[in-house]
Amino acid sequence: MKVPFLDLKVQYASIKEEITSALQQVLNNTAFAGGPFVEQFEKDFASFCQCEFAIGVGSGTDALWMALLSLGIGPGDEVITTPNTFIATAEAISFCGAKPVFVDVDEKTYNMDADLLESVISPKTKAIVPVHLFGQMADMDRIMEIARAHELYVVEDACQAHGAEYKGRRAGSIGDVGCFSFYPGKNLGAYGEAGAVVTNNAELAEKMRMFRDHGQGKKYYHLMIGWNARMDGFQGAVLSVKHEGKMLSSTTVFLRMWTV
Repeated sequence: MKVPFLDLKVQYASIKEEITSALQQVLNNTAFAGGPFVEQFEKDFASFCQCEFAIGVGSGTDALWMALLSLGIGPGDEVITTPNTFIATAEAISFCGAKPVFVDVDEKTYNMDADLLESVISPKTKAIVPVHLFGQMADMDRIMEIARAHELYVVEDACQAHGAEYKGRRAGSIGDVGCFSFYPGKNLGAYGEAGAVVTNNAELAEKMRMFRDHGQGKKYYHLMIGWNARMDGFQGAVLSVKHEGKMLSSTTVFLRMWTV
């Protein structure tokens, strides 16, 4: 018998009534781009991640790119990450004009090998992007220790680590910024493209809110050059239903079994 790794049809059938009701509310309120349904999800997801702020965006790639730009990463800079990840991690670094610098992974966890970090740090290094994979978080104590010693930012790529924990702390809450993807096949998946950035830094949160909305501080007042990276209301509503019901995808169940 063929057992699918992820069956979105079965998952949807189990919450069909709740999803239909949530989408109807978005339609009734015509809250299609951002708005109250996104704001409610942001509030709930920030609390879940043990962070002060969550900013809903258009994708996990948007989240990584926005986070790096908000930290001032740009041309001439280097950002250390791991090659054992989806291309979006290095892609976001490159779109900032910076250079991705790869460090190998620990063969036991397949995450960044913190013992190799200092060997690739240069005067041009500005940030480290550890990637949490397979239900395992990177060695964040060591990574943060090295980052602080060299005055580097840490951006957690938690796009496949919703709810993962490291010594009682949730993925995304340890570095300066945490980035998540809600692509449909992720641990917490939307019904389309969506992502989020979490942080405890109020100034960074405000920068990222403006960046996702064409740099607007308020409507038609553009304080910076931004982008259109808003999460839409339908995705905010769907994610709230699934998050409230602690809807785990089969991917998450597999990852938890794998790490036992």
